[in-house]
Amino acid sequence: MDNKLKIAIGTDAFPPTTDGVCNVVKNYAEHLNKSHCTASVITPKNPNAEDEKYNYEIFRYKSWFIPSRSGYSIGWPFKESLSYEIINRGFDLLHSHCPLATSYYFRLVNDKKRIPVVLTYHTKYEYDFERVIPTKPAKDFAYSFLLNNINSADEVWVTSEGTGESLRKVGYTGDYVVMPNGCDMPKRSFSEDEIAAIKLEMNIPQDIPVFIYAGRMIWYKNIRLILDACKKLKDMGEDFKLIMLGFGDDEIFIRHYYKKLGLSDRIIWTKKITDRQLIQKYYAVSDVLIFPSVFDTNGLVVREAASCATPSLLIKDSCAAEGVEDGVNGFLCEESVDSIAAKLIEIMHNREFMAEVGRGAQRDIYISWEYAVAKAYERYQVVIDNFYKNGEDKKPYQYLQLKPWFKR
Repeated sequence: MDNKLKIAIGTDAFPPTTDGVCNVVKNYAEHLNKSHCTASVITPKNPNAEDEKYNYEIFRYKSWFIPSRSGYSIGWPFKESLSYEIINRGFDLLHSHCPLATSYYFRLVNDKKRIPVVLTYHTKYEYDFERVIPTKPAKDFAYSFLLNNINSADEVWVTSEGTGESLRKVGYTGDYVVMPNGCDMPKRSFSEDEIAAIKLEMNIPQDIPVFIYAGRMIWYKNIRLILDACKKLKDMGEDFKLIMLGFGDDEIFIRHYYKKLGLSDRIIWTKKITDRQLIQKYYAVSDVLIFPSVFDTNGLVVREAASCATPSLLIKDSCAAEGVEDGVNGFLCEESVDSIAAKLIEIMHNREFMAEVGRGAQRDIYISWEYAVAKAYERYQVVIDNFYKNGEDKKPYQYLQLKPWFKR
């Protein structure tokens, strides 16, 4: 193993918080330490943390904890001594997976000692900003803060070409590198007998189509389109089950909505599941993953489903649909209830066709985390070489701290 490099992986959210970026950071830390170098996670404090579970360093800095279903902490890195906590650890590169608090923390570090920074842009933050920030001045500040954090990175990575388009929308004009995420579920081929046994164990009927949605239970993932399309199918007399796997801020409202539609007898609501093997079993017993989100920049769940040869139904030209060819390694439709319902009607009774397309997804869409992190590690070395070759360590740092009133 090459131990020359020491990498800091920054994230605003880490377990016990659970989301896509948490999953990414865990896999980066695990595979970097296992096969390439020494890596530590830099993240805000969380009173419910169980960091002893992990066999690598997790450095937590000051935060404000929000008691909520999601359990997020807000990082508060505005303390002089915190910068030296990172500097004194001798990191060769800082890799931020969130352009908010932890990216600003890395700016404070670089204001004292220049260390090359990579930023991976995972999320379309404009969705959350428009949804939760009430006033224009506050929105303007948030976008400015976000853009300054992005611009401060020595290299910007995106998980798909569509993510690059999102970067342009928030004002970023620089270059970026596409660095796809991987999947932590191994490729598996489930036999018909295995699938039948899992269905029996989960009390899922053997002889009807099974759909699945996996991800955060939040409306802007286009979950309403899924439920309305399923309502159309039921009204047409079609029998099926829809597995709803995940949790999130809108889950109470989502449950109320599908009950209002009269879909309670068609829905299997799993609640929160963290057991990755169990999650893969839910994918395996499903004929198709319905994932109409145009918010997601990569769609980890698409690769998770592909790990066990389950195809995905995706919105044409969405980020999640990059690399997907309709009827070959996935299914594509328009962003509408009628289009989703029509595609499901087209494929749901042709089980062999869905299975064939699922095998195409496993062949073409699946990427392991071993492969993804190996490519990232190769690029780290290029970033570091370019940083010192271009004399960035000797140039005045232009991304200054916020006004003093922001410190506490």
